Amino acid sequence: MPLITRFSCSKVELPAGVLSIDGEMNLTVTHIRKTFQNNGASKTILKDVSFAVESGQFVSLVGPSGCGKSTLLTLIAGFQESTAGEIRLNGSIVSRPGPDRGFVFQEFALFPWMTVRENILFPMKQMKMPRPDQAERLQKLLSMAQLEGSEHLYPSQISGGMKQRTAVIRALAGDPQVLLMDEPLGAVDHQMRQILQEELEALWMKNRTTVIMVTHDIEEAIYLSDRVLVMSAQKGQIVRELRIDLERPRIRTDPYYLEYKNQLTDVLTADRHD
Repeated sequence: MPLITRFSCSKVELPAGVLSIDGEMNLTVTHIRKTFQNNGASKTILKDVSFAVESGQFVSLVGPSGCGKSTLLTLIAGFQESTAGEIRLNGSIVSRPGPDRGFVFQEFALFPWMTVRENILFPMKQMKMPRPDQAERLQKLLSMAQLEGSEHLYPSQISGGMKQRTAVIRALAGDPQVLLMDEPLGAVDHQMRQILQEELEALWMKNRTTVIMVTHDIEEAIYLSDRVLVMSAQKGQIVRELRIDLERPRIRTDPYYLEYKNQLTDVLTADRHD
């Protein structure tokens, strides 16, 4: 098969009136605006942002610094309210945090005074999950993340990869429908970042929870994502969508992989020059 020189890269249009696909999870972001007030002056970070995410997709948000990627993620999480527009999860408006959305922060944000086990149990206790269900869920998550035998260690006693896996399965502990990740690998060096990307992909493939991830790393977006949404420097509007049609686990030296990487680089470069 000859090398494809141009892949599917298009503007995003929100499906009208979609609440769910075949009864599965569906998230819609519709005409979102976010304006901040500071000393009487207003600054609009996001303007007319719309897109939809279907069940089981891994979607990355990329764009220049300051385009509103993390702000958008916190709106989806319900940590703050939009100025206009709406976000719906399975038809219900998102207005506050909830157990249907898990969040992985930068630098993992594990509680240093808690063991791996206690970190993972924390959200289950907050949800008042019955103790037998907590124990069953804990064992399932430890097995999925290959952390069995390490559950009594503290974050300071485990490797970067183990911290990452702990942070992810803690976010999955409440069985959320959407996992939101804000630059989860932003604080590590390049070599470790690639290793952690591979561990994250392997963990995600066991669960296939819907993911929306913010990243500034082009290769990370290509390696992990089914879809990449490119946000403009102009108030964070979604200007392009790139669908990554590659088998998993992905091979970084594959010509198709490299072409996707070049395509995304071209899109981001063109946006900076517009």
